[in-house]
Amino acid sequence: MSDADVRKDDLVFTVTWEAKPSEVDALTKIVQTFLPLAEREPGLKVVRTHQAVGDPTKFFFYEVFADAEAFAAHQETEHFKTLIMEQAVPKLAKRERIQHRLV
Repeated sequence: MSDADVRKDDLVFTVTWEAKPSEVDALTKIVQTFLPLAEREPGLKVVRTHQAVGDPTKFFFYEVFADAEAFAAHQETEHFKTLIMEQAVPKLAKRERIQHRLV
């Protein structure tokens, strides 16, 4: 799936994380483990993750889901529950998720 396949009715999210400074390396490893698993989810059309060059505590996620059901299914996967909710979230100083629509 390419970014060009994003439709106006897809669910688009940006997620920002600010890591606790001592947790940057651990979070980077968690993300690297998580991404290949998330990319195999049938309803997750696009997932891109970036780390700020000037401030490695800042992570940026861009996610596109086919529909609300795909987003709900994503949150119920074992890899999301374990890697993100149980392992990553406690290592964060801040987490924000914003839903967007394609213009």
